[in-house]
Amino acid sequence: MEDGSAMIRILYEDNHLLGVEKPANMLVNSDSSNDPDLLSELKQYLKETYHKPGNVYLGLVHRLDRPVGGAMIFAKTSKAASRLSDQVRRHAMKKTYYAILDGIPKEEEGTLVDWLVKDPSSNMVKVTDEAHGKRSVLHYKLLGERNGRSLVQIELETGRPHQIRVQFSSRGLPLVSDHRYHPNPEHGQIALWAVRLEFPHPVSKEPVILTCLPPEEGEWNHFKDCYGIEEKETQKIPAGASLE
Repeated sequence: MEDGSAMIRILYEDNHLLGVEKPANMLVNSDSSNDPDLLSELKQYLKETYHKPGNVYLGLVHRLDRPVGGAMIFAKTSKAASRLSDQVRRHAMKKTYYAILDGIPKEEEGTLVDWLVKDPSSNMVKVTDEAHGKRSVLHYKLLGERNGRSLVQIELETGRPHQIRVQFSSRGLPLVSDHRYHPNPEHGQIALWAVRLEFPHPVSKEPVILTCLPPEEGEWNHFKDCYGIEEKETQKIPAGASLE
């Protein structure tokens, strides 16, 4: 889909779901900035494509930080939204990311466990103790090294705000071009991308897999030969079909 403010790539669509590639630097939903947001753009897409009158329903069940791009899933019905939200709560939705770290982890694979707390006044997240923070867990695997930097594949077990960025930064491995948690960030786009979502379809229960690789630009170009995930073709079931 394309309009005056953004081009948004459809990764999956059927009567119940809409999966897209979120553009980097785009809000997921509106805020006080009044900048274009993904949820509004997708509602407009549904309204125009399917000639829907009035307000269009589209359920937001998970988020990505504004500077981060990649795979997202939305619910086109309240039933799908409820079931997807339950999957997120139960950690049944598998989320995979690529990140480029400024540094190289000591271990090629590992699990990071921290307790994180957000400071509302600064919108910053920090590592704290078990009594004051929320348990945050991720698993990573080193995919490649270049010039003192490393590409890691990350599986999120929990989905806390800024979790990946804070957990690696707190270990002296900040994400490249992270202007919030890198002590000396260079100019450019944060090197974090949501490459894969996998979950059971909320109606058919069949596995749904969304994949989209990072853009072929900037620091990503140094690591694209290290990727372990291949992009899938767009999956789209005609709007008239039924999965019931």
